[in-house]
Amino acid sequence: MGRAYVYVIVGGGVSAGYAANEFVKRGITHGELCIISDEPVAPYERPALSKGYLLPEAPSRLPSFHCCVGTNDEKLVPKWYKEHGIELILGTRVKSADVRRKTLLTATGETISYKYLIVATGARALKIEEFGVSGSDAANVCYLRDLADADRLVNVMQSRGGGNAVVVGGGYIGMECAASLVINSFKVTMVFPEEHCMARLFTPKIASYYEDFYQSKGVKFVKGNVLKSFDFDISGKVTAVNLKDGSKLPADIVVIGIGIRPNTSLFEGQLTMDKGGIKVNGKLQSSNSSVYAMGDVASFPVKIFGETRRLEHVDSARKAAKHAVSAIMEPEKTGEFDYLPFFYSRVFTLSWQFYGDNAGEVVYFGDFSGNAFGAYWINKGLLVGSFLEGGTKEQYEAIAEATRIKPIVEDLGELERQGLGFAMTVGQKLPPLPNDDDGSSGDGICDVMMEKRLFTWHATAGVIVAASIAVFAYWYGRKRRRW
Repeated sequence: MGRAYVYVIVGGGVSAGYAANEFVKRGITHGELCIISDEPVAPYERPALSKGYLLPEAPSRLPSFHCCVGTNDEKLVPKWYKEHGIELILGTRVKSADVRRKTLLTATGETISYKYLIVATGARALKIEEFGVSGSDAANVCYLRDLADADRLVNVMQSRGGGNAVVVGGGYIGMECAASLVINSFKVTMVFPEEHCMARLFTPKIASYYEDFYQSKGVKFVKGNVLKSFDFDISGKVTAVNLKDGSKLPADIVVIGIGIRPNTSLFEGQLTMDKGGIKVNGKLQSSNSSVYAMGDVASFPVKIFGETRRLEHVDSARKAAKHAVSAIMEPEKTGEFDYLPFFYSRVFTLSWQFYGDNAGEVVYFGDFSGNAFGAYWINKGLLVGSFLEGGTKEQYEAIAEATRIKPIVEDLGELERQGLGFAMTVGQKLPPLPNDDDGSSGDGICDVMMEKRLFTWHATAGVIVAASIAVFAYWYGRKRRRW
C-alpha cells in the first residue's frame, strides 16, 4: 500500500509547522501536503521545552506552544491541519528514502511518494555512550531534545523534590536547564571541558557576567573537566558523577547537554553533505532538485560569513521554512536566502540577543556591573556581529539592523565611546548632508558610518556637473555657428 502527495515534509519539528503555515498562505489544495513525524504530536515550538515547560508553577503545556506562536502567528493545533487538508502522519518513523524514485518507506511498511520533499529531520542529542561513558538508561539521567525528554525531566524533578543536580555541558541546553533546576529548588553544579560557558558564542568577559549571575543563584561551575563515569545504587539510579580529574559530585539528577548531531542518515550516499548536514543552495535546494532541506539538518550559504554553514537555532529554522516553501512554489520570484544569524536566550531575569558573526576584534560597551551591556565584533574594518543583554525591543532591532548593514568602522575607540548609540543611529535614516556654514560632520559618526553614503553622493554630484558641462558645450557650439 502507498500514498502519494505533491509535497511531503519528513520531520515534525519547528520548521515543519512553519512550512505548513506558509504552504497554506500560498494556497495549496487539500490533500497536497503531508507531514511525517516520529513524534506523536503536531509540530510545536521546541524552545518552550527548556523554559516554560520546566517551571514548577503554571508550566507551559500543549496546545499552548504549537507552531507558530513563536512569531505571534496562528497557533496550528491538530484541528488546523485537518481543516486545511494537510495529512499528519504522527508517531511514524521513516525507515528509508529513495530520492531517485521519490519515495519514502515508513517503519509500518507504507510507501509515501512525493513530487517535492522537504527534509526537516532536525538533530538528535549526543549520548554519553558516544564518548565512552555508560549510563544513559539510568532513571535519573536526562536529555532534552523533544517532548518525551521534557516529560521525563519533569517527572524526575518532581519525584526528587530538590536535591543535588549535575548538568553536564555548558552550552544552550546546559545553561537553560541549570536555570530551571535552580527554580525547582535543586543545588546545581555545571561541568564542562571549556574555559567558560557558551564557549562557541560568548567571549570570556561576557561569559563571566553570566557565570557570576548563576553563582549568585547558587550554581557551581566545574570547568576544564569532563564526565568519566557514574556511581549507581542498587536500583540502578545514579548517586554520584565521577569526573576525569578524580573528583566526585553527589547527584540526585543528571542532565546531559553535550551537543547534537543532524539526522542525515536517510540521505547519506544520496545527497551531497557538508559541515555535518545536507548541503543546499541559496534556495535551500539540495543536490537533488526535488529535495529541499531546512533547520538543523541543512548546511546553507550564509552571506554575512561568505561560506556555507549549519546553524542550530530556532530562528533559522522558522525563516528557512518560509523561504523553502517560496522557492518550491514560486521559484522564479524567490531569490537567495539572505539570513542574518540570530541567537537569543532568556533565563532568570536575563535576556540577551546576538546577531551576525563573533569574528574579529571585540568592542564592549555598557555597564557589566549592571544589567545592560553589549559588544560589537569588528572584522576587516566592518561591523559583523552585535550582542546585547537587557535591551528593549527597539534596541535589539537596532543592533540587528546595524549588523545587517555591516558599516565601516575605522575608530574602535569612538565606537566604544558611542556604544549602543552607534547601533541606534546607524540603522536610522541618515540625516541630510552638513551645510557649508560650519563644515561639521554632525555627531562625530561620519568616520565610522558615512563613507559609502558620501561616496554615492559625490558620484551623483559628479554626474550632474558633467551633464551640465555637456549641455553648456552644446549650447556654446551652436551659438558660435550662428555668430
